[in-house]
Amino acid sequence: MNVRKAVITAAGVHQRALPLQMLIDRDGIEKPILRILLEEVFAAPIEEACLIVAPGDRASYARAAGDLVQRVQFIEQPTPGGYAHAIFCARPFTGTDPFLHLVGDHVYLGSSHGRPACRLVDLAERESCAVSSVQPARENHIGHYGVVGGQPVAGRPEVYRVEVVKEKPTPTEAEEHLIVPGLRAGYYLCFFGMHVLTAGVMDLLEHGLRAGNSRVTLSGVLNQLAHREQYLALEESNRRYDVGVRYGLLTAQMAVALTGRDREQVLANLLELLATRAMEEPVGSNPQ
Repeated sequence: MNVRKAVITAAGVHQRALPLQMLIDRDGIEKPILRILLEEVFAAPIEEACLIVAPGDRASYARAAGDLVQRVQFIEQPTPGGYAHAIFCARPFTGTDPFLHLVGDHVYLGSSHGRPACRLVDLAERESCAVSSVQPARENHIGHYGVVGGQPVAGRPEVYRVEVVKEKPTPTEAEEHLIVPGLRAGYYLCFFGMHVLTAGVMDLLEHGLRAGNSRVTLSGVLNQLAHREQYLALEESNRRYDVGVRYGLLTAQMAVALTGRDREQVLANLLELLATRAMEEPVGSNPQ
């Protein structure tokens, strides 16, 4: 299996402007988040990408892509049909090919362990199946993510064979269905926002959407997939930052800066800011 295509969703009502926000990258260069995402994609053996955008957003996204726009196609999601529908809008682009999928409101940071997209694509190609990046999260956070349950693959401590997927489960549901041997008590494997998906996933999405099921979710489709064919999860030790949450853009910027060439300067500025703030606080104050 060769993964040469990527799909990035960016048409959500509360998501569409986020990939256009600017960050200072590791080299000190100001870039749109979209550009950083595309660089992550094309660092893997991806040849072309498709962006799912809202009507009227194509031009602004094309500008944000810069010179990489020559390797990008744009497909409009005609109406706000949800995340699963946005992925399915890419069917004319993906055809019967597998593809890397990223959400457009996250910033992904690699490390000495390698880039997340590269690691994910490599495993999918070696195993010829769909693979989702996952990360352990505490019980009190699982209501925000899709969560997988399954079994570790013998001899491969970061790889799991997925048996069940649930979207934003309750702690009770997680305890009953999503316990993974080897994880710390109270921790579960949550989606990282990055997947390699197959034509089988698109077939399942099409079946659900054409049946008029308004509750079709990617998690639900992947749960079906796990009962039909091999589907793996890859535990990711790198970090990702959701820029759509409160202070998300600030947190992402700090995380990128602290892995870049200007790390020492950024740390010095932070320490100076904290010291100044501490001096300005009255003794015994308790700021709210």
